[in-house]
Amino acid sequence: MGENFLTCLVCICSFGVMKMAGNRGDKEESDKITVPSIKDSSVRIVRIVVFLVVFVAGVVIGLASSSHVNRYFYSQKELSFYGNNAIFATSPLSSAQSNCSIMQSCESEKIDCLSMDNILHPGKLTHALSDEELFWRASVVPKIEEYPYRRVPKVAFMFLTRGPLPLLTLWERFFQRQEGLFSIYVHTQPGYHLNVSNDSVFYGRQIPSQSVSWGSISLADAERRLLANALLDFSNERFVLLSESCIPVFNFRTVYKYLTASVHSYVESYDDPSRYGRGRYSRRMLPNIQLHHWRKGSQWFELNRALVINLISDSKYYSLFRKYCKPSCYPDEHYFATYLNIFHSGLNSNRTVTWVDWSQGGPHPATFGGENITAAFIQSIRNNGTKCSYNSDRTYICYLFARKFAPSALVPLLNIAAAVMEF
Repeated sequence: MGENFLTCLVCICSFGVMKMAGNRGDKEESDKITVPSIKDSSVRIVRIVVFLVVFVAGVVIGLASSSHVNRYFYSQKELSFYGNNAIFATSPLSSAQSNCSIMQSCESEKIDCLSMDNILHPGKLTHALSDEELFWRASVVPKIEEYPYRRVPKVAFMFLTRGPLPLLTLWERFFQRQEGLFSIYVHTQPGYHLNVSNDSVFYGRQIPSQSVSWGSISLADAERRLLANALLDFSNERFVLLSESCIPVFNFRTVYKYLTASVHSYVESYDDPSRYGRGRYSRRMLPNIQLHHWRKGSQWFELNRALVINLISDSKYYSLFRKYCKPSCYPDEHYFATYLNIFHSGLNSNRTVTWVDWSQGGPHPATFGGENITAAFIQSIRNNGTKCSYNSDRTYICYLFARKFAPSALVPLLNIAAAVMEF
């Protein structure tokens, strides 16, 4: 704008000079006819001086105006830039209450919301993020591979439960004296409050939940919700899905070493040609998901961080399951198994680390109560006489967890835990 103003002034002044010159030319033509007087010469000189003064004044005013205008627009542009960045920087805090809740909460609780410790290890699980916002936030991956701190990999234990955890006392003993090596996340039905003491490792570990119904896409939604919340802790490297009826059959150190040293994830994924496998496939998933891609597996999985990020970042394939894997399709048994088979089959062991007994048939596995719990029974799960692949070797340790155990199994399990499970 300043440059245009200066150009206009120069044009006006130039036009004035040209006009003056034109007048002088006209005058000279007339002078050829008539002899000029001394008075006429003086008038012409005055006119020339006046136009020169006006021209110089115009140039000076134009330059000053241009400088002022540029400074104004530059300052406005700079203000707009910083303003936009300020909005961007504060929008996550205003849209969600994440780890620090809102800024006022940070101040009242004297928490530094931007501290490295709070970013890397969220202290609170309460937030107001929608699933869409949560998955976006959890999918953010640092481009710098080196960590600016000493990172100790943790195992995230994710409990998907309707409400109470009847075997909680056994799990609390399992986690004793293992601080800094694990994280706990609990997804319950909305409105349920897990009643534990303040010194329990399960205290404050419930995540914002939504209603879940068996066999529907909401079950897979809950699993992905657990994964996304666990991803917010940058130290979580392995992710295990468990139910309220699951128990550990080895001590923590064995489980931790087994998972963190593994190069594979543990998601059961196999081709079932029956109506309970391929029979659940819908041709409406074509061309992205074809019949030969379709896989089935147990919902009780274990995954590494890289695969979890890919799974919760996927919207294209998950939307196909949401639309077409119903009814009686059971997305929780097919989505993870199918997705990994298509994109990351080489990173998956195609087996689960959670033992379960399907020998009785029916839609649900066998349940074990207090009368079933013996040292020999737990030993048979720990070492069932078969070998399975582990990295590039073979091992007798194939199952780290087991289900389904009724609440009545708690006391007998506690009685044999030290001798059999070694915790």
